[in-house]
Amino acid sequence: MASSLESSAAASSPSRSSHTRGESSHPGPSLTDLLLLVTSTIWGVNYTVVKYGTGVMDPLAYNGARVALAAVVFGWIAWHRKGSPVSRRDMWALLGLGVLGNGLYQLLFAVGVAHTRAGSAAIVLASAPVFIALLGRFLGIERVGLRGYGGVLLSIVGIALVMMGGAAGAADGSTLYGNLIVLVGAFCWALFTVLLEPFTHRVSLVNISALTLLGGAVPLVAFSAPALLATRWATLRPQTWAAIAYSGIGSLVIAYLFWYRGVRVIGPTRTAIYSNLQPVIALLVSWMILSEVPTAWQGVGAATIIAGVILTRS
Repeated sequence: MASSLESSAAASSPSRSSHTRGESSHPGPSLTDLLLLVTSTIWGVNYTVVKYGTGVMDPLAYNGARVALAAVVFGWIAWHRKGSPVSRRDMWALLGLGVLGNGLYQLLFAVGVAHTRAGSAAIVLASAPVFIALLGRFLGIERVGLRGYGGVLLSIVGIALVMMGGAAGAADGSTLYGNLIVLVGAFCWALFTVLLEPFTHRVSLVNISALTLLGGAVPLVAFSAPALLATRWATLRPQTWAAIAYSGIGSLVIAYLFWYRGVRVIGPTRTAIYSNLQPVIALLVSWMILSEVPTAWQGVGAATIIAGVILTRS
């Protein structure tokens, strides 16, 4: 799967200057758009999965286990895959970015979700595209036209509507503490995505994933070591192992490959706008599984978020 994805991404990858135009030669939905929709679905469901996992395990142990699993899987893929070697400079840079994007961010994400509602965490994390657009422009990595920023603005309005609609359910478990942790995590993810963009043009997706996950897994597992050692692994239920597998392989292996492809093909801001679909999916899944009932305002906000995505990619 990884090799075919690499070939497809390389064949469709435009020059860096074309990122400001998106896939202008092929207007309308593309394979990249489809894969990013799949990514948003995987990550949207993952909020409920992580909420369950951190409810039956120590959040640090759960997060350390899933990130370590993903790092091992990507390491195995990279080891058995023949490709261009990574320069020492790029290797150390990607390991360092991994500490930010797969160490600090994943820690903040898991701990934040453990202290708030799954739907609320998804809504707060949907602020990442705003950070990405602003950071991309500030750092001179990407420029987005008025229509792109209009889509971002429309999505922000949708997020505000969803947050307004969810305010009444805050007493059911949503806390300011958890939401603030997730918000800091959103900024870390945004900075990671923007700084990663130049590497996607010269380093393979598999190598990027393996190195950034390794860079994040080492300090994260070290930090989580006491919780990992204290966990009685033999007593975990099959559902808990399934949650770790989904959050590790699904959310951090499959979804990461699709996300990095999007960053390379259509740029970080246009890729990030798809993360605004996550609150919609997360609210629906948490409603069905965790009984976190959405409100009418959240429905209107969800529709507004989808409109923002369509405008940005139209």
